[in-house]
Amino acid sequence: MQDLKIRQKCEDMIEYGYAALKQFPRSEKHTLAAEIKRSMFRLLELIIATNKKYYKKTTMQQLDVELDILRSYIRLARNLGFLPFKKYEVWSRYLTEIGKMIGGWFKYINSK
Repeated sequence: MQDLKIRQKCEDMIEYGYAALKQFPRSEKHTLAAEIKRSMFRLLELIIATNKKYYKKTTMQQLDVELDILRSYIRLARNLGFLPFKKYEVWSRYLTEIGKMIGGWFKYINSK
């Protein structure tokens, strides 16, 4: 039941992300912070959709792309100084774990 673990890990990441996004400057709350939130929820939606679909390969590819987009947004927030390094580090660990789970899931699907 890896799909349930990845879903829980994604929900934990979203909870952490919300706490980290609270400290963004007001000018960024409706731009970069909103894009990060949208990307986090899109990632969760794709995890749920992949779990429910019979043919998972294309949805898995979309999931991988969305994870990469979210990583880029987080890296950009760090480079622009909106996200302290420690929070960036923790958030990156969440994303790395999710990425490893996606990779394992993808290998499992391809081995069928």
